[in-house]
Amino acid sequence: MKVSVITLGCKVNQYESQAMLSQLTSAGFCACDTEEESDVVLINSCTVTAMSDHKVRQTLHRARRKNPDAVIVLTGCMPQAFPEAAEELHDADIVLGNSNRSSLLPDILKYLSSRQRIVDIVPHEKAAGFEAMNVSRFYERTRAFIKIEDGCNRFCSYCIIPYARGRVRSKPMDELKKEIGEIAANGYREVVLTGINLSAYGQEIGMHLCDAVEAACAPKSIARVRLGSLEPEQLSEDVIARLSRQKKLCAQFHLSLQSGCDETLRRMNRHYNTDEYRTIVKNLRAAFQNAAITTDIMVGFPGETEEEFQKSLDFAKEIGFAKVHVFAYSRRPGTKANDAPGQITQAVKEQRSRRMIEVTQKTKEDFFTRQIGLTEPVLFERECEKGVYEGYTENYTPVKTHSGESLSGRIVPVKITQALNDFCIGER
Repeated sequence: MKVSVITLGCKVNQYESQAMLSQLTSAGFCACDTEEESDVVLINSCTVTAMSDHKVRQTLHRARRKNPDAVIVLTGCMPQAFPEAAEELHDADIVLGNSNRSSLLPDILKYLSSRQRIVDIVPHEKAAGFEAMNVSRFYERTRAFIKIEDGCNRFCSYCIIPYARGRVRSKPMDELKKEIGEIAANGYREVVLTGINLSAYGQEIGMHLCDAVEAACAPKSIARVRLGSLEPEQLSEDVIARLSRQKKLCAQFHLSLQSGCDETLRRMNRHYNTDEYRTIVKNLRAAFQNAAITTDIMVGFPGETEEEFQKSLDFAKEIGFAKVHVFAYSRRPGTKANDAPGQITQAVKEQRSRRMIEVTQKTKEDFFTRQIGLTEPVLFERECEKGVYEGYTENYTPVKTHSGESLSGRIVPVKITQALNDFCIGER
């Protein structure tokens, strides 16, 4: 039987989708590129915003319309966080949560036998361990993702993720080393460590994120190690110094900001202020040459005044981010912010989004301009047009260059000669 996977959301979801696909192919299923040709369509959902839930419903409807006879499985964060709402999505034949993905294959086989709809969502247990998952190959990718942490204990006032993912759980070191070894043996040159709250890796098992980075850097054939999104307050001077000793660690750090205003950060229940964030960025730039600092910024959080928004805007300019994901606050039932006073109108959110995007686009272009004249190793991923290859430097600057030979999957030194709005041009 043929199976296809549709992944919505973050890099952790991408990893988990690959792990589920590997589980099914090991059981005799064949991976398929499109839902139209599939016997089973697996939809791995996100629920970080209300728009995410809307995309889940749209994706389900589209999959059912394209392939009325397919077995459609809905799994991931949306059914785990909102089981009653997920149960009402009748385009899905099987509804499975995050906490019991081991039931995926048995549930599919049971459904194929009975053709009776299955809703199989199990609540997270506080004492649960890290879910055993192992992925040694990623289809059509030049870099490998490794999920080393799951869950979050922070309970930011706007966030549903602790309910969708449970508490912090970390991949045991022996499992991590085994998976890294398999990825290295399969020829991947770059590894990306990911997690729901990556900075919290190891806190419940007496380990630290630095231990995971050092393990990932150990295989000789691994040329690069990259970190996913980080909560900034975990990056003390000692931690940064220890990380900087790993020469394979890429100088790109995605430090979740959310707001550049201290008053807003307090209402968000974030665990740092702008002075602390500023110091962390300064220390990273001192320890890692030509480091790229990227982030997420939310606008329109409940109670955000024009003065508070201006502080956030000014802070984004000051830091000079290499890239920013700007998004408007979205209400989530079950979170403290959902019922907070001072909800912002959609029109104001859209206007503030435009202003923040304008500022952060300029900081990105300034960062690209500073790359001109540098010769950097680029891991090329694909041929984006005839004779033009696209890849990324160690600090995740996107680079395009002409070549008469295939560069896909290779690390090649490239001199950056031109900076455009969204990428740089280089010459070999």
